[in-house]
Amino acid sequence: MAENKSIDGLSTHADKKAKSTPKKSKKTVKTVSPEDFASTPDSNIWDSIIENNEPEKQEIELIEEIDEKVEEPKEEIKKPAKKPKRVDGFTPIKKAEKPLNFLKPVAAYDFDEEEGLLESEDTVEDMKNIGLGEKEIEEKTEEKDEEPEMTAKELKKKAKLEAKKAKKDAKKKPSKKRKIITITALVIVLLMIGIVVWAIFWGNDIIAKITGGRGNIFDFFVETYEPLKTDANGRTNILAIGTGGYNMDGDEGNGVHDGAQLTDSIMLISFDQNTGDVAMISLPRDLKGPATCTSTGKINEVYWCNGGGGDASVEQEEKAATAVMDAVGSILGVDIQYYAHLNWGSLASIVDLLGGITVTLDEDINDYNYTEAVFKAGVPYDIDGAQAVGLARARHGTTGGDFSRGQSQQKIIVGIKNKLLEKNLSITDMLSLVSTLGDNLRTNFSVAEIKTLGHDLTTLDFDVMRHISLYPDYMTTGMLNGISYVLPKAGAGNYKTIQLYVAKQLSSDPRDYEEPTIAIYNASDTDGLASEEKIKLENKGYTINLIDNAPEGEYEQGTSIYVVNPEKAGTKRMLEEEYNYTPKGKDELPTTIAPNYDFIIILNNK
Repeated sequence: MAENKSIDGLSTHADKKAKSTPKKSKKTVKTVSPEDFASTPDSNIWDSIIENNEPEKQEIELIEEIDEKVEEPKEEIKKPAKKPKRVDGFTPIKKAEKPLNFLKPVAAYDFDEEEGLLESEDTVEDMKNIGLGEKEIEEKTEEKDEEPEMTAKELKKKAKLEAKKAKKDAKKKPSKKRKIITITALVIVLLMIGIVVWAIFWGNDIIAKITGGRGNIFDFFVETYEPLKTDANGRTNILAIGTGGYNMDGDEGNGVHDGAQLTDSIMLISFDQNTGDVAMISLPRDLKGPATCTSTGKINEVYWCNGGGGDASVEQEEKAATAVMDAVGSILGVDIQYYAHLNWGSLASIVDLLGGITVTLDEDINDYNYTEAVFKAGVPYDIDGAQAVGLARARHGTTGGDFSRGQSQQKIIVGIKNKLLEKNLSITDMLSLVSTLGDNLRTNFSVAEIKTLGHDLTTLDFDVMRHISLYPDYMTTGMLNGISYVLPKAGAGNYKTIQLYVAKQLSSDPRDYEEPTIAIYNASDTDGLASEEKIKLENKGYTINLIDNAPEGEYEQGTSIYVVNPEKAGTKRMLEEEYNYTPKGKDELPTTIAPNYDFIIILNNK
């Protein structure tokens, strides 16, 4: 089959306009007359054509020569040119209004099996290529010359027919390949819809469990934050209680033991959203507390006695947890706003999901026979979920029993916090975490409060988190009616000294619980400068432990403050605001001054 061809952009008959034009071009061919050639240096070409009307071969050669001499058209002609008269077998070229140019038409062919090309604006060379003889070529050329030019009405009709045909072709049935692609896309869309619907129901179920029906999955996507409740000191207090088993039924894998729904872990977490201070207090499970449903009356029975555990409803769960909040609050003298109930399953799953945590204990633990927890003091240990559970339960082979266990549980929480801050959880990890917590965590937080809590966790100063211990200064062990208890040192049921100590530790003024030591040195020539500063600070609630003249040496001009004990972060912040000065570290303290106090103020106001 012959390809679409043209000879230097011109058909073999200059008198024939292109029947079909390229789809991307709307230009029309502008015809020119012999006079155009007469006015150009190439007019002799036209004279040669008129005088020597040779066969088709000469015609082709002459047209090629013409094409080499002309340029492409520079302007569109919107109106079709009228059919010119023939001169000696050639179509005379109408005189152009502008400099001579030729537009190269592109031939479009309809293929025919017997004749090769049909209804094409083909050239003589194309006809020869498909095997036509000279006679057939001449006949076809004459047929094309005799074709009448279409009127504007006929062109409009033809355009309508072509548009109708294109519309009909567009409505044809899609190919098999297109059907497969369409069906595949539809299946993907349906699967995505199914996943979204499943996620919504699953997410709602998880959030309903965690919050006790206080929100749904959509609340997490709304930019709303609800301020956390606080006590009179501006602190938010959360009671964390832990029950045995790897689910809320207390199942340990080989059945449910009798004490599965006893709260063996009781911990108060208190923080100040404004100062960033965080404190933790653990209560031993054997502490003698308010009366319970048994004759024993231990604090760890309160949850179980009020219907908590097992298949308890949301209402029953909240009733039981609230009862523990009230009991712990009455012992410590603290207003508790929230609770979080977890079990061993959540602890093990969270630690494993994080890839393990690192803990460093303050005492040796050798609980070989019960939990198999064996640790050395001061040594960092990388532990997995099962080891974390064993450490959290260990009270044998320790110096403080339940008190040591409470301290170990606090170390585990710090380890989880540190790993969360350093590890970037993937989407899969977060979904696993949410799922684990959904099955093993119950709280009275709303969704908006959870989002606020998540924001506050990034601002709290966990590096100086305080572990408030009640043993041995305020609690001891003893026997009552043949039963071993943890009792207040002031006597069974007397919690007054405990409450006073806790109130001081959870004060809104950090100086109450940090009890900072402060020394003031006068490095100037002005007498009595340190004494004046002491009086000013004491009137503002500070306790000044020393005033003195600074030894001979070089000191910074003005007032300078040095922090020797960075753990007293609250007092440091207050002094910084008091003097509008950023305190320096211990390493910058002049060598002439002994670092014997938490804070040292040097006055050099000459």
